Amino acid sequence: MRILIVGLGTIGSIYGYLFQKAGHEVEHYLRKDSPKTAIKELQVDLLDGRTKKDGIQSRDSYQVKYCSGKSYDFIFVSVPSGRIASVIDSLRRDGISGTLLFACGIWEDRLSIERLVKEQPYILAYPVAGGNIMDNRLSCCLFDHFMLERREKAAIPNYQELEELFADCQIKLEQPYDMLEWIWLHMGINAAVISVMGKFGDAGDTSAAAEMLMNSVPYLKEAVKTVRETSQIVASRGVNLKNYKNELLPYQLPAMISAPLMKRMFAKKVLTRKIMTLHGNIQDLLFVCRCLYDSGKEKDVHAPVFYGNYESAMAKFALFSK
Repeated sequence: MRILIVGLGTIGSIYGYLFQKAGHEVEHYLRKDSPKTAIKELQVDLLDGRTKKDGIQSRDSYQVKYCSGKSYDFIFVSVPSGRIASVIDSLRRDGISGTLLFACGIWEDRLSIERLVKEQPYILAYPVAGGNIMDNRLSCCLFDHFMLERREKAAIPNYQELEELFADCQIKLEQPYDMLEWIWLHMGINAAVISVMGKFGDAGDTSAAAEMLMNSVPYLKEAVKTVRETSQIVASRGVNLKNYKNELLPYQLPAMISAPLMKRMFAKKVLTRKIMTLHGNIQDLLFVCRCLYDSGKEKDVHAPVFYGNYESAMAKFALFSK
């Protein structure tokens, strides 16, 4: 298959590397003036959880090729949702076609997405991987599954080919009740956790902030309380939280029970701990928080713990960035 990855970011590069290793033709789409077009190869340090739950560490290289055609089977898009419109405009302007695979946090509603894509086929997804790129080195971790919209809700002509693509990469597909709602809920959980890390952790070191959170029962209690509030912000958008009981179960237990359990889980699950410490893009992290904060305020949702944590985090980041 021919796969086009938008940009040369962490998530796109992780899955681009996997697709290429599985024998597919992978290219990246960048602005013509992007300095990243000089990158021809990435060194890959991967903690791979596809065949072992604690992951297998490997080192390899990824040959980066750039857009050379107009038609692709899939166009893999993993950018902050605020940039989706400009990505689609650029692809359309350059006459590039293919089924859009949105593997990112999307805070827009379904109608807004359809207005953006117009007649172009698309499907919603969410990656289960993370990492960073520094000095042409991709340091990352990968789980054994990938979240994907159900066939009946996506209505794309090449759904089977997408299943085959991930099967080629030894990645299982998980399909929640509603992919867009699941993404909103996942963003809500992330926003809660990030706001606690931002308030109590080191504004200049996201990895240290994540370690601080995972090692502290009091901070994990704060995260549990905050998730309860951000999930109500998600519910205010019309999401029935009963459809996502499994995702919310750890946060519905009393905090004095769930926080110690979470601490033990982080201590045991190497992949989960790794993914928490690798994501260092502060702007992406704050974007997620801001989406929840603005929506909660607009809908007058009672979430004092989350609002306070977010405001404290923003004040700290403002001081750090001066």
